[in-house]
Amino acid sequence: VQLQASGGGLVQTGGSLRLSCVTSGLILDYYAVAWFCQAPGKEREWVSCISSGDGSIYSADYVDSVKGRFTISRDNAKNTVSLQMNSLKPEDTANYYCAAGEAKEYSRTFRKGRDYDYWGQGTQVTVSS
Repeated sequence: VQLQASGGGLVQTGGSLRLSCVTSGLILDYYAVAWFCQAPGKEREWVSCISSGDGSIYSADYVDSVKGRFTISRDNAKNTVSLQMNSLKPEDTANYYCAAGEAKEYSRTFRKGRDYDYWGQGTQVTVSS
């Protein structure tokens, strides 16, 4: 199983980025996928999660600090989960990781790292003031 995160970069305050997490070696329908971030000197934090499922309706959850600015989505046919990041702020600067966890109950979302089985490498997001 592999998760490949990409899309990070350097943007100015108020800018946008779109992160992608491409998975392989698993049936994405059965997995909830989350994004976590870690800034230098800080602990890893959960950012967002999208539930498992094979249809068009999913549950999404966000940490309060990104609600209204970030949107998580998935395309199982492309084995991809994306995180659209708008109105970026300097405090969003961090290394962002995607993670996948098997979830038999569709519509459930998970906020803890221990709920995830597989992790990708990080993609760096830097927001300048």
